[in-house]
This record gives sequence, structure tokens and C-alpha cells, in this order.
Amino acid sequence: MGLGKLLHSHEEHADAGGTIDHPRAYDTFVSIGYLGGRRAAFTRLAATAKPRAGDRILDVGCGTGYLSRILAPVVTPSGHVTGIDPSQAMIEYATRRAPDNCTYVQGEGQKPPFPDGSFDLVISSLAVHHIPTDARPEALRQMFRVLRPGGRLLIAEFRPPTNPLARHIVGALSGPAMQHGPRDLLGTMIPDAGFQVESEGDLPYLLYYVRATRP
Repeated sequence: MGLGKLLHSHEEHADAGGTIDHPRAYDTFVSIGYLGGRRAAFTRLAATAKPRAGDRILDVGCGTGYLSRILAPVVTPSGHVTGIDPSQAMIEYATRRAPDNCTYVQGEGQKPPFPDGSFDLVISSLAVHHIPTDARPEALRQMFRVLRPGGRLLIAEFRPPTNPLARHIVGALSGPAMQHGPRDLLGTMIPDAGFQVESEGDLPYLLYYVRATRP
């Protein structure tokens, strides 16, 4: 059974997007998938985003709030982390575990209910592939909109293994949404939205990142 069928309220297709609606099962599945390295992987991801004390951070596709909770101690006492996710189940789960400087809001990345220039840093990890294909460019434009001038962006996506057998196993478990390469998935959406790309590359634990700024 693929991850999509196990965790989603409907079958996810690679182009149609979807929500994950079983947060406990998701956390268990991901913890097993990382073979005990989930904390290390997301700590490295958080460090790559270069958060600063006092930052206002938006986590797009926050899921269970795992990355948000890693970022929260870095931005205290004056900073704040806001997570947005389309799944009400995920938002409720994250809210129950939220530290004082984290807030979670139900909503879509392509329709964030925040004023222009609200954030210093926008992060989206393993979430773009869940957004419907035709809505992804708008999601990036909205990330640009809610960042202040000079604000930073970090997008991280899954990097399928190069070994054919491992790639087949991962595809069987995760479904079609996580089978394309991240460069193909993201294409030119980040610069097309107005961002200046600063760096990109591979991270451990099959992750790929793009770091950019809003001019």
C-alpha cells in the first residue's frame, strides 16, 4: 500500500495534489523511513534556512509542525513561527504540540491569508509536490508576496534515490507524487516568482534545497 492510500483521505495523483489527513500515522511512517535520522535531517534543513533571532517565519505545508518546533527555539524570545497546511487534522495535531511562539492556520499555500510583507523567512519542506500542479506557480508568487523585501526563502523537496531498486521501493511506498526529481518539479518557478536564487543543492537524507531572497 502506498503512502498516499494509507495517509490521504483520497487517492493522491502526481498532478492533482492532495492532503495528508492522518498525522499520527504520518509521523510514524516518516520516523521509520528516516531510520532514526529524522531529527538530524530536519535540524540540518533548519540550519540551511539560516533562521535568526526575532524572525517571523512562515512554514508552508507545515504538516504535523515538526520543522516548526525545531525552528521555534532559534527565533525566541521575540520571533514567531506560523505554520499553514490545508489539512485540518494536521493543524489540530500541530496546535496541540505547539510551543508558545508557534501558531498554526488551516489554509492553502496558493491562498495564504496573510498581509504583504508579513514574514522574514518562508520555508516549505516536502510540500510543493502536494500542491496541484497548476497552482504551484501561484503558491511561489504568494510566498514572494508575504515576504518583506530582503526576506529569505527555503524550498526543500524529496530527492529520489539514484539506485533503480531503491527508487522503485520508494515509489511503491510513497506513490507518484514523490517520484519526480526536484529540479523537474520546481523548474523555474522560484525565479519566475521574482526571487533571486542564492544557492541550491543536495542535502543528506534524500533532500534537495533551493535558497533564495526577495529583492
